[in-house]
Amino acid sequence: MASRIERDGQRFKQIARGQVRKNLKQYISKGEMIGRQGKNLVSIPVPQVNIPHFRYGSRQTGGVGQGEGEPGQPIAGDPQSGDGGAGSGEGRHILEVDLTLEELAQIMAEELELPRIEPKGQKNIISEKDRYSGIRRVGPESLRHFKRTYREALKRQISSGEYNFRDPRVVPVRDDRRYRSWKEVRKPESNAVIILMMDVSGSMGDEQKEIVRIETFWIDTWLRAQYQNLETRYIIHDAQAREVDRHTFFHTRESGGTMISSAYNLCNRLIDESYPPDEWNIYPFHFSDGENWGGGDTEKCMRLLDEQILPKSNIFCYGQVESYYGSGEFLHELRKHYPTEHETVILSQITGRDGILDSIKTFLGKGK
Repeated sequence: MASRIERDGQRFKQIARGQVRKNLKQYISKGEMIGRQGKNLVSIPVPQVNIPHFRYGSRQTGGVGQGEGEPGQPIAGDPQSGDGGAGSGEGRHILEVDLTLEELAQIMAEELELPRIEPKGQKNIISEKDRYSGIRRVGPESLRHFKRTYREALKRQISSGEYNFRDPRVVPVRDDRRYRSWKEVRKPESNAVIILMMDVSGSMGDEQKEIVRIETFWIDTWLRAQYQNLETRYIIHDAQAREVDRHTFFHTRESGGTMISSAYNLCNRLIDESYPPDEWNIYPFHFSDGENWGGGDTEKCMRLLDEQILPKSNIFCYGQVESYYGSGEFLHELRKHYPTEHETVILSQITGRDGILDSIKTFLGKGK
């Protein structure tokens, strides 16, 4: 019975995953995921899914549909109120399904055909862990291996003729004791940091900021499924840039002018202070509507990218969200400066919520 219930549960989970994947674009384009997650689970509303099964009833007669009845004869149960009208539509049944963020990342990867991330070059560190893999004759009592000790004592008593089958007591002596031993295991671990930068200037409306928050949520989710050790740093900027926490990044409402180089300067400083490129996989993402202050700031951004950020990063991704007030000129300048086949710079134009999935695939499709 337990195995049958488990099989049914697995079938239900597969059906629910299929429903999520079928409506993935709808789920991703909405901002509900950001607010619906709790710890490592996300509750997703999907259409009601029932696994077919038999329903057994008691062997009684005289119930509804059995025997003859008189016109107007009431059916057992309390009368229910209603509007009295007939309907032809099907009822809407919604079920909350809990999926882990890792499962959501896998569903998205299957749908977008995303490759696994390959850490760049030697950007990993060696961690040392103690692993108990051997047995010693000496050691602390807290590490005594009771089964091995009992076996040694039993072998000794049998071989010496001391073992009594009628009174099978085994008493270990000092030479019988065995202890667990350990050795240090050196294991390479890839570390990664995502540096998310968002333009919060006056030309970025609430809708544009919401699109950025949704896309960065899913990018963060996917990269967390790829790296055991992942850190995320958040930068918002208008004419000035500042580092903020996750909550502020996803909920801030600011305005002002735009100076993109302020964000790139802060990004470069974070890398230099905390993330040596030979130990970390570094992923800067910048989102804006393309409006930038004049006075040579765009040229300053190009120099920062060429001389500082790109040599240290796996990839640098720029996503431009269409805005009524933004000129979109920055994307145009980036495309002139970096050809389409550039190995490190990846550019994406996000036309609206429907463009989020395509943008994610553009950024993560190279598997770098």
